[in-house]
Amino acid sequence: MKYLKEIIILILQSAAFYLIPLFSDPYNPMGMVLLILLATFVLSSLLGGLSKEKVKYFYPLVVSVIFIPSVFIYYNESALVHSLWYLVVATAGVLLGTLIRKLAVQ
Repeated sequence: MKYLKEIIILILQSAAFYLIPLFSDPYNPMGMVLLILLATFVLSSLLGGLSKEKVKYFYPLVVSVIFIPSVFIYYNESALVHSLWYLVVATAGVLLGTLIRKLAVQ
């Protein structure tokens, strides 16, 4: 499959959005948000570093969109603003991973 790496990382990202809240402490929501943000940054950096495909640049937008259903499952509408944070963090991660890849090749 041409996009196997991208699909695997996207599945891991979806698991972060939908499984981490199941096991988190309800009294520490900020810790859960930071954990998911860290997972998003790490996964997007991996994607930026591992993928040679141009489709990786759509990953931040996809991450932002796949977070939205979790808002209505685990949170309330006020958490929709977090999708923007995931967009920003995933963009930074993809760009960092791409930069590291380009520097390592040279």
